[in-house]
Amino acid sequence: MPASPSTARAINDRVALRLLQQEGPLTAGQLKQLTGLSRPTVADLVERLTASGLITVVGESGEQRRGPNARLYGIVAGRAHLAALDVRTEGVLVLVSDLVGRVLAEASVPIGGDAGTGPAVEQAVAAVERTAKEAGADRLHTVGIGAPGLIDPATGDLRDSAGLPAWHRNLAAALQERLPGARVTVENETNLAALAEQREGAARDRDTFVLLWLGHGVGAAVVLDGILRRGASGGTGEIGFLPVPGTTSLPSATDCDGGFHSLTGAAAIGALAVRLGLPAPATPDGPGAAAIVRRASETTTERLDGGDAGTARVTSATGRGRLTPGESVPVAGAVAADGGEGPAGAGRAAASPAEAGHGCSAPGGSAFVDAVVAADGDVGTNGLTGSPAAGTDAGRGRLAPGGSAPLDADLAARFLGVLADRIAVGVASVVAVLDPGCVVLGGEVGQAGGAVLARLVQERLRRMSPLATEVRASSLGGTAVLRGALLTARERAQDELFAPPERR
Repeated sequence: MPASPSTARAINDRVALRLLQQEGPLTAGQLKQLTGLSRPTVADLVERLTASGLITVVGESGEQRRGPNARLYGIVAGRAHLAALDVRTEGVLVLVSDLVGRVLAEASVPIGGDAGTGPAVEQAVAAVERTAKEAGADRLHTVGIGAPGLIDPATGDLRDSAGLPAWHRNLAAALQERLPGARVTVENETNLAALAEQREGAARDRDTFVLLWLGHGVGAAVVLDGILRRGASGGTGEIGFLPVPGTTSLPSATDCDGGFHSLTGAAAIGALAVRLGLPAPATPDGPGAAAIVRRASETTTERLDGGDAGTARVTSATGRGRLTPGESVPVAGAVAADGGEGPAGAGRAAASPAEAGHGCSAPGGSAFVDAVVAADGDVGTNGLTGSPAAGTDAGRGRLAPGGSAPLDADLAARFLGVLADRIAVGVASVVAVLDPGCVVLGGEVGQAGGAVLARLVQERLRRMSPLATEVRASSLGGTAVLRGALLTARERAQDELFAPPERR
């Protein structure tokens, strides 16, 4: 049955608006070419969309051309303003954009752990209002929020998760109350990061892939056939709770300690660095872990670029024997690096359900602190002389924020090798069940490891699984959540504004 004239017009309008969003300003002739519509039909839709205030003339297609055919039409960017929030345990990141996604203002607001629920919510809401004012937005049409924890698939609300600040759950309702008329939506942060990587990042050419988020904690997002999969309870990707070999306990329903998080969370990475003789991260969080991973990756890259790859050696975490660059480190030995073996003061990295992924993180547990204490002695050095490594903080074996301490190449390669072993354990489990063909290492740590860490994980995965899987580094890193929140807010706003008048 052919579409009615009104339905056909609505479809044509939507197609034209999507093209203007994707391609930028276009002439009527270019719209005709891209849509395949007749010249009169294009002229009608241009007139209709201009009259409705959705598009306007923004210029001409060439300096030497004049007249109606040369006019460039673009979406009226100021028709609506959008806000995106990346909600974290320690604060919130905010940006405000126009309808086409051009960022107009940004803000970062720290929120202390000792702030009560009411004051914390007020700080976050006030930050959104200030940023909107700075952007010149009289009102916000849509607000997209990325937050850790589980999203109830039935209600779209953030579920009560142990270990997460209470103000997270109250923020959406407070914004809805303070921003009358705004559409406020909440999505899991790792899911948003995956959407951003698919639209603008490392997975742009993939309809099926898994994003492994490596930051303060760990999480995963699954995209199959172009669709983000959330699961029956909204918990797809709770990889921090995945039982793994080599840990001294099993995770529970309320605590991911002993799961995959204990191998790859920020606290575990920091403890591993110290145990292998590298400087401790300045802070036991995602950025801190990313700093030491980045330095190790850069050091390894410099060695390879310098033609010294043949002498690069990766040793097991227990220090027994040497391996060739492509050889795998036994997982049990790797876990023991911050588990029960080795010198006193290096315990297992603790974890509790909280921030990263869908709700599992380590807020810098006792194992990390113990490892840092051990680093104050002979261990926390450049691994060679017993003196603090250059660029460390206060001579205490701690990598200073923004520091670029030179790392011993053997230790850097060994550290990345063990970390790749740990990551590969979780990735292999995901690949065995989903066969995604592509895994993106996201978050601050995934981006910091870059192509070097991705290649090491892929090499290990190739030996562990018969399923061909490409491992890529994130191109967005820690900004992916905010980008994903903005993309979803823009899509929701455009879905409403671009709909026929009778459906708005």
